[in-house]
Amino acid sequence: MRNVMDSSSGASGQFQRVVATFLTQPGLPFAQILSGERVARIFSKHGNLFGVNAVYSTAVMIWSFLSQVLRDGKEASCQAAVARIVSHREQAGLSTPTSDTGDYCRARAKLSEAALRDLTKEVAEELQQRADPQWLWKGLHAKLVDGFTFTMPDSASNQAEFPHPRTQKKGVGLPIARAAVILSLATGCVMNLALGPYSGKETGETALLRSQLSSLHRGDLLVADRYFCSFFLIALLLGRGVQVCARMHHKRHVDFRRGRRLGPHDHQIIWSRPARPDWMDTATYDSLPKELVLRYSVVVPGRRTQTLTIATTLIDAEVYSKADIAELYGFRWNAELDIRSIKQSLNLNHVRCKSPAMVRKELWTTLLGYNLIRTTAAAAALLHHQQPRQISFTGTCQYVLSSWMLFSCELIAPTESANHCLKLLAQIASCEIANRPGRLEPRVLKRRRHGYKLMQQPRAVLKAQLQNANSKT
Repeated sequence: MRNVMDSSSGASGQFQRVVATFLTQPGLPFAQILSGERVARIFSKHGNLFGVNAVYSTAVMIWSFLSQVLRDGKEASCQAAVARIVSHREQAGLSTPTSDTGDYCRARAKLSEAALRDLTKEVAEELQQRADPQWLWKGLHAKLVDGFTFTMPDSASNQAEFPHPRTQKKGVGLPIARAAVILSLATGCVMNLALGPYSGKETGETALLRSQLSSLHRGDLLVADRYFCSFFLIALLLGRGVQVCARMHHKRHVDFRRGRRLGPHDHQIIWSRPARPDWMDTATYDSLPKELVLRYSVVVPGRRTQTLTIATTLIDAEVYSKADIAELYGFRWNAELDIRSIKQSLNLNHVRCKSPAMVRKELWTTLLGYNLIRTTAAAAALLHHQQPRQISFTGTCQYVLSSWMLFSCELIAPTESANHCLKLLAQIASCEIANRPGRLEPRVLKRRRHGYKLMQQPRAVLKAQLQNANSKT
């Protein structure tokens, strides 16, 4: 099997086999998704091919970092990553590094954030372009957008770039970052992501989305929540040839007595251009149309809300019926499920790194791992005539991790690797997500949480209070 990262021999190539086998095995789908040429090209472009013949080469660092973000608990620590490298090299009869994590962490810090980001996006884009036509929505490449937050260790550098909310006292809150992510409806992959502080000027989800509009292409369809339903954002997207379907913003009045009636609670209306916002320059403002032709449609989602009013640029009622619009917006919930997989299954709700640079590298490595798992699920779906979103992300991740040591330590003969891979893909395809339409559950918990109080004062103050209390007794 060809090395995926660089020209180093045996060790680095073997270390990455578990995922590479699923993606680059001859005769299987998506054979070029993670090709050696692509990875070498991207990391060479950023001058990031280091330690070709060393223990901690670019190849080993990428895959050991992936082994951390795909696991949780003690298995996600740097010490566990070093232990896996030591174990692998002992099995291969190679010299082993010391158990000290210092060298490992310094080598991990050499990884280029830009290279990790480019690799993550290119893997997602390649899969999107190779998607089976049956995975698309009426021939359109539908993309989902949503925002989320995550916290990180309370170091001085993290606090400087991602300060905790002003509602929390100094020394009490954790640094927090806000992200806006674009996801593929067809494959579930992360197409792009923008990161910023939790609060401040131009740090909202719409501002973060505007910074990554270049990731959307003519013929795409963006499905969004009501926070993104604004004249200027829709106008900018239409200018790029991107269609929009979003829930109506709660502050915009809807009057079905106006516009051209397309059906019951289904009207074509016109929005007029508002005054220029502060964030937009005059030239861009003047280039936007003075009016937008949109469509209002009221749908019944069958969930917590009785009805939803949808605004969309898909105004042709003969091609896109009201039922089609309802179905399309219903798919928006997949963004919530994808973010849950990223934050909970891959532990991105709280990252481990203590500097902003490493936080961003951990973020993009996590998203790379997420896209590789999604690509594996897509390969299983294509082989077994399913939709990628019918296959469990967590189940796919578990099967990949269970085979990690089998491939890396060559416990499976090369002649049997293809058959073993096909069997694993069949097992992954069997991990279908339950289809429960109209499911309704109360938002309550049965298990009681622990009884510890939340920290309301800095730790040093609380420790001093305990010491004073103990001295009096």
